[in-house]
Amino acid sequence: MGTPSAQTLDDVGVRKMFQELEEVPMTMVGGLDVHRQQITFDYVDDDGLVHWGQIRPATRKTLRGWLAEHCPDGNGEFALEGCTGWRYVSEELAAAGLGVHLGDPAEIAVLRGPKKRAKTDRADAKLLRTLLLEGRFPESWIPPAHVAEIRSLGRLYYTLMEERRAWQQRIHAQLFHQGCPPIKALLSASGRDALARAPLSAAGRQYVDTALRRIDELSAEIEPRTQLANFARRQQGCQALQRHHGIGWLCAAIIWAEIGDTRRFTSSDQLVRFAGLDITVYSSDSKRSPGHLSRQGSPELRWAAFEAAKCAARRGSPDYAYYHRQAAKHDGHNGKNPTLAVERKILRRCYHTLRDLGDAALALPDTRPQQEVAA
Repeated sequence: MGTPSAQTLDDVGVRKMFQELEEVPMTMVGGLDVHRQQITFDYVDDDGLVHWGQIRPATRKTLRGWLAEHCPDGNGEFALEGCTGWRYVSEELAAAGLGVHLGDPAEIAVLRGPKKRAKTDRADAKLLRTLLLEGRFPESWIPPAHVAEIRSLGRLYYTLMEERRAWQQRIHAQLFHQGCPPIKALLSASGRDALARAPLSAAGRQYVDTALRRIDELSAEIEPRTQLANFARRQQGCQALQRHHGIGWLCAAIIWAEIGDTRRFTSSDQLVRFAGLDITVYSSDSKRSPGHLSRQGSPELRWAAFEAAKCAARRGSPDYAYYHRQAAKHDGHNGKNPTLAVERKILRRCYHTLRDLGDAALALPDTRPQQEVAA
């Protein structure tokens, strides 16, 4: 753990800002710049002194010891960016009784302004502290522990499925590369029989057999699917989302975890933008044409909503007529555009559903046996 340094704040005017905070006096206000090897801190105490240094190594145990030494009374506020590592840092700060402020890295970078000097870890920590003192810190929502856990499971499931899908695409590419007829439903019994009879070279056969083994290994690891579905059946917010046509238990859990508290959005349009489904405009340098999705935000949320939206193509869906009207605008050549249109509608419905539930939307799941819940 590094030795902190201190200096007065008269020359930078932060003492005045600190004294102008007329709310409850705080022992310290600071910023933490989190990295894999160290955490750089920069905080101001109640005497107007700035202390800075590094916490090494960047582990939960070391941070806990530093907090016990520097914040024994648990009276203070700290800001950090929502980058990798924010979870354990925020949990330890909250456990020590300190106020936690999580910020969006992109918004913080904008507030940094044009870079006039070398960017350092201490400069980043100082910026976080200054933004917090000035009341300009761009706050982000911090999910409760059970939401963060389901979010991690959903992202694990999505990653496993993406890797399995990539191996299937490699098999299709190898078949085409060697002039074999295309095979549908590769993982079915008929598909595997067709693969066994495909006229491949020795290296091509080894390639396909290896890909199938990797697919089988990944399939055995997709346990999060069951865990997510079981959680959704017991949680009020997920139960409400599952009532929407096309949203199953798996997608309900992923959508619920990725959206979080909808009350932080002022409108359903903000949720659509948060999911990265808003349409971009011309870029300033004219290198990108309009009409593209921004694709910023959670890819897991976009995937789950897209899977639900694909059900609109079936008869019986409340969006069946809307889906086909959108398809007619594109001459029916592309089913992706109408699905995206329905996907936005589904996210707007999810926004209103979760917002109407209030605090119950994020409540802990029912822990009673499933037979009692069903009864």
